[in-house]
Parts: sequence; C-alpha cells; structure tokens
Amino acid sequence: MDKLRITGGQRLHGEITVSGAKNAALPILCATLLTADTVTLHNAPELRDIDTTLKLLSQLGVHVERNAESVTIRANELNSLEAPYELVKTMRASILVLGPLLARFGEARVSLPGGCAIGQRPVDQHIKGLEAMGADIHIEHGFVVAKAKRLKGAVIRTDMVTVTGTENLLMAATLAEGETILENAAREPEIVDLAELLIAMGAKISGHGTDRITIQGVERLHGAEHTIMPDRIEAGTFLCAVAATGGDLMLRRACPDTLGATLDKLREAGLHIETGPDWVRGTMYGRPKATGFRTSEYPSFPTDMQAQLMALNTIADGTAMVVETIFENRFMHVQELIRLGAQIEIDGNAAVVTGVSQLLGARVMATDLRASASLVIAGLAAKGDTIIERIYHLDRGYDRMESKLQAVGAQIERLTKEEE
Repeated sequence: MDKLRITGGQRLHGEITVSGAKNAALPILCATLLTADTVTLHNAPELRDIDTTLKLLSQLGVHVERNAESVTIRANELNSLEAPYELVKTMRASILVLGPLLARFGEARVSLPGGCAIGQRPVDQHIKGLEAMGADIHIEHGFVVAKAKRLKGAVIRTDMVTVTGTENLLMAATLAEGETILENAAREPEIVDLAELLIAMGAKISGHGTDRITIQGVERLHGAEHTIMPDRIEAGTFLCAVAATGGDLMLRRACPDTLGATLDKLREAGLHIETGPDWVRGTMYGRPKATGFRTSEYPSFPTDMQAQLMALNTIADGTAMVVETIFENRFMHVQELIRLGAQIEIDGNAAVVTGVSQLLGARVMATDLRASASLVIAGLAAKGDTIIERIYHLDRGYDRMESKLQAVGAQIERLTKEEE
C-alpha cells in the first residue's frame, strides 16, 4: 500500500494547473446514460473515483474510450441495469446511476452505496423524490430496486439540502413527462456544471444555481461535448498549502468565482490573493492568523475544505473555533494532526484549535479523502519527515498531488511498500 513521505519546511513557488472537478465529473459521467448518442468530455481528472465510475459504466455495457483528459462515452447498447456492490461499495457517488437508468430504461438495480466514513449520507431523499415522480422503489438484498414505465413531473421538496440527491433527481427529470420543480435544491457550482451538460444534450432546465430548479421533460436527449469545470476543492487545498508553508503560488485553469467563501477565509488568515478570469495567485509572507469558520451548504464555507483550513489553523497565531454542520464524523483527522503536535480540543461538532509555532513530523494515517489533504498540508509545514499511510484515500480525489507539489518546491515522494 503506497505512502507519502514529506520533508517539511520548504516554501512553495511556481505554477500548478488545477484539474477537473471530481464532484462535477462523477455526476456528469453518470449523465451520459441518458442518451444513446456519443458524449465527449474534456478536463476529466485522473482519479481513482473516476476510474471506478468508468469501470461501472463499462460493466453496464457502455462503450468508454479515454485519451488523457478526454473521455468519449456511448451508452447505446447496455447489457445490464445493475450497479453491483463490488463497485458501489468504494464510492458513494455510484448511486448517481439510479436516476438516469430509471428515467431512460424504466428500471434500475443499484447497490446501497459506500465511500468515505465521514458520516451518514442516506439515500432516502433520492428515493422520496423518484417515488414522487411515480417510481416503484423498494430495498431488496442490499439493492435499491426501482421501476417506472415513464417518470412523471412533480414538485419535490427534499427534507434537507442534498447535493447528490439534487443531481439524481435533476437527471431523472430531464426525461420525465411534464414539468418537475426541485425545491430546496443544492446550489453547488458542480450542479450548475451538470445542468449545463444536460442543456447541451437537449434538456430544458432553468434555475440551476438557485434553490429552485425547473425541468421540462423531453422525449430524448442527444450527444454533446462538454468541458468539466476546474476543481474548486483542489484549488483551495493548494492555497491552504502555500498559506501554511509560505511562498508564491499561481493556480492556472482555476475558477475564482466558485471559491468565494474559501478565499474570504484565507484572506482572513493572511494570504494575499489575486484573481483573474481563470487563475488565482496566493502569496504568503508571515505566520498565518487563526481563522474560525462554520461549514454549511454552498455558497457558505464548504465541508470539503474544513480539514485543510483546520490544518492551517494548527500553526496559526491565535485560537480558532471550527464548527462542522454537514457530516458528524468529519473530525477523524484531528487525532492525526495531534500526532504532529497540534493542539485541538473537540466538543461535539466543534473543534477549538490553538496554533503552535512548529509542528513536528511523525507517522500518520489518512482516514478519508479530505483528511488526507489536511495531513499533506500539515506535513509540508512540519519540521522533519512525515509519513502518511493509506493515501489511496488521497488518490480518490486528487490528481497526482505529489507531482504537482514537487514541481513547486515541496519535498514529497510516493513510497511503495518495498521502498520505505
């Protein structure tokens, strides 16, 4: 099992090109099931979760061709409507094939999902919405089994804001009969990106990016070509890294318009930030300032950046309170940061972080995707060597992170079991 070894204390200088967004690419790949025509996607990141999704599509009978950052998909001859446990267990986003399969083929059998152990993420809102559109759904031997002759438009109000729920229902509604209105919809930029692809495929959608999305169902969708948006979480992670180490980092192919709350907090921490239409530059001169924050749905501070900004706070001047409102288990990185010398106390869904002047390298273990990134940031700032185990979590959501960091001056390398 691969590990990362980081020798901390190096300032970061140079340019990094931000990869396509994992959280946009996954639903977009599933959306290709809505048409028998060819869909070509550009800026697809090279990630374990992307590989898993492509493997799942291939197992359904979809023709998949990948060439570097471009993927060509044609779902014209499916031989299965079942997403098996062996693939779904490693990635919760696999549930996103449910809506497209049901909408286009009238049935689907999808294993209940797995993924990171950061908290309960039930699929009941997906099921509630599809049932409101006329689907017959039940749980059978660990599978969601759904059938519908043709979905019918409905007004759907989810009990909570759910990103994947919004995505699943949005995709399903494109081929439903009549009008569907999604109330209390998630507003994330990744949902906007998905909607833009669907519109290019012939869907009639308005209101995406707000909490009320309206979809007029059509008989069929056609092929399209689409470029996946830049990954705002990857961009935010690298900005936290330069804020922790000092230096000057230019992020190319970034989208500052999607980074509002993250940039606000990093400016509070002392990072000097400049932006352009497709770039962000972060420059750090001194020690960061402690910055408290509370996670919430977009456009508030994203839960996917909580661990990274907490890592920055561990070496900041002062004390900050971090409140996590989205996932109840998303403080698992805290104990690992403490192994590096961080001073953090947890009280329920709040963590009080008192910055120390210096972290010290140690052996730590990644527990989930964003926790992995926080340990990389802390390791870059720490004195001495840090070994991060279980980095397969990191590979799920970051495209060649160590290579990108090496190119801007970090001393970081991937170790196989034989090399350590």
